[in-house]
Formats: sequence, C-alpha cells, structure tokens
Amino acid sequence: MKIVIGSKNPAKVSAVQAVFKSEDLEFITADVPSGVRDQPFSDEETIKGAINRAISALEAGGGEIGIGLEGGVQKTENGLFLCNWGALAEKGEPPIVAGGARIPLPKEVADRLLAGEELGPVMERFTEMEDVRKKEGAIGIFTNGQISRAEMFTHVVKLLAGQYEYRKKGRR
Repeated sequence: MKIVIGSKNPAKVSAVQAVFKSEDLEFITADVPSGVRDQPFSDEETIKGAINRAISALEAGGGEIGIGLEGGVQKTENGLFLCNWGALAEKGEPPIVAGGARIPLPKEVADRLLAGEELGPVMERFTEMEDVRKKEGAIGIFTNGQISRAEMFTHVVKLLAGQYEYRKKGRR
C-alpha cells in the first residue's frame, strides 16, 4: 500500500512512519498546499488545511491513502492556544479527521501572531534556533522537551489510523 504524506516536514513524515508500520508500505512525500493561510487561526481553518493537504497528497502521489497534518492556533478567552489537526483521505470515502494536544502560547508569542506573523519564524526569533518547526516545534519548546512536534503529530496520526482501521473492519 502506498501512503502519501502531504508534507516534506521531517516531524510530520516521522509521525506517519511511526504509526503505519508494515513491510508492504511505501511512503511518499508530496509538498502540497494547504489552501489556507500560512498561519491558520482557528480549528476550522486548521482542519480545512489538513483535509486539503490529505486530498491533494492522495491525488499528487497516486496512493491509496493521503495524510495531511496541519498546525495552527485557536483564540480563546484564556489566550491563544496551539492546535494541530490531521486528516486521512481515501478514494471514495469522506476524510477522517482528528485533533491533538493544546497548550497556551506565552503572551509575547501570541501577540506577534495576532499582529500577523507566522509561528515558525516567531519561534526561531524567540528561541534563537533554526528550523524549530522541523524539529521540536513550539510544543517542544513550551513543554520543556516533554512532547516534541513529531510526538504531538504521532498522536494525531494514531487517531487517524485507528479510525481508518475501524472503518475497514466495518466493511467485512
């Protein structure tokens, strides 16, 4: 089976590969657009980005499954929270969707996002580190390394895989 991942981001790719394990799997990465803003600003927009990536990956890579993973933020009365969503697309079926962990962003980071900046570059300036979004991510920084971006997305992919397996099981 061919699984097409709608990103070349190492954290996202490793999350998919950590969950889908079988000798007969082929993983392909496809740099596909999310169809939403570079910095999604709601659950709805982040979900839409994940679904768009999953569908575009499926079409671009000619696989049996397309997976899209998208990070964003959600404004609440308690502050601006990280959010992350994933989608699994399969021909002839509605997309499967799952969301993951949430933590509030520090005010100094949230204020920059609210002013129109994107989280990745903000985190690079905030931490004075390169490629934060490809490594530990904001979640890794603000959980003191307890949860990495790859681990956060692995949890989302597990939720997607479980729903996919349940759907397949129901067809027997």
